[in-house]
Amino acid sequence: MKGKNNFQGHNHRNDQQQERQEMFQKHEVEKKRKKNKRAIITYGSLAMIFLLVGGFTTSYYLTPGDYDDFAKCLTEKGVVMYGAIKWCKYTQAQANMFGKSFKYIDYRDESLLEGIKTRPTWVIEDKWYEKVQSFERFSSLTGCKY
Repeated sequence: MKGKNNFQGHNHRNDQQQERQEMFQKHEVEKKRKKNKRAIITYGSLAMIFLLVGGFTTSYYLTPGDYDDFAKCLTEKGVVMYGAIKWCKYTQAQANMFGKSFKYIDYRDESLLEGIKTRPTWVIEDKWYEKVQSFERFSSLTGCKY
């Protein structure tokens, strides 16, 4: 009898060890699954953000500006803007009025116009127009439609 009990006790311990081993393995598998799920969510989110930013950026640069034709017309008529875009808030404000269409404006640094006192200064048909100008004013001086 005693040998049988020992055998049953030994089997019981083996069963417990095997049970613990299986639980440990299940736990490890579950940890890996959760880690993989987190990685998929993280990388998926990053990919989505990258695609959205790329899409908006591409859309911005590929769509024309609201005042492209107006800015091109001003440049074709010989209109030149002189200013200090890096530090002058008035030059920056004038540029911002055109938005992304400003790239079509003939803009030059103030150092290229001798005697400039106010920024921005616009030169239209050899006449100087100081300070920020309205689109209405540009239109009346040049005939360009905005």
